[in-house]
Amino acid sequence: MAILNILQYPNPRLRTTALPVVMVDKKVKQLLNDMFETMIDAKGIGLAATQVDVHQRVIVMDLSEDNSDPQVFINPEIEVLDEATQPYDEGCLSIPGFYETVERPCHVMISALDGEGIAFKKEAEGLLAVCIQHEIDHLEGKLFVDYLSPLKRQIIRKKMKKK
Repeated sequence: MAILNILQYPNPRLRTTALPVVMVDKKVKQLLNDMFETMIDAKGIGLAATQVDVHQRVIVMDLSEDNSDPQVFINPEIEVLDEATQPYDEGCLSIPGFYETVERPCHVMISALDGEGIAFKKEAEGLLAVCIQHEIDHLEGKLFVDYLSPLKRQIIRKKMKKK
């Protein structure tokens, strides 16, 4: 396993739309292992392949406090089950040190493949619903700062460029 480099905003490669995974093979499984190691090392709870400059529709996540609940979502899609939204303070491994409130649907159905390539569906609410939407946004080339006002986005961009 290897710790991968996480792209930092405003790197333009974060805006790349990821392509679907055609087959879950050894290469994809290695990517999953490397992404989990990278996410844990960075003290994150979710990571999209786009963030490590691999433009495939792959997400890893672990919302537990002790990294005991690893979850894999390959070619994920969501269906909003309830239009009601809820504000959450979101952060991002590609925009370290910044947290802003974003409104997202709080009840979704996730359809994806697991780490073995087996299709599954999972209903999600709360943090899981927010996190999967955040990570799917990455696969679409979108970042949580895109939900903020132009002024807030500009301030964060300037501060990140200084880093």
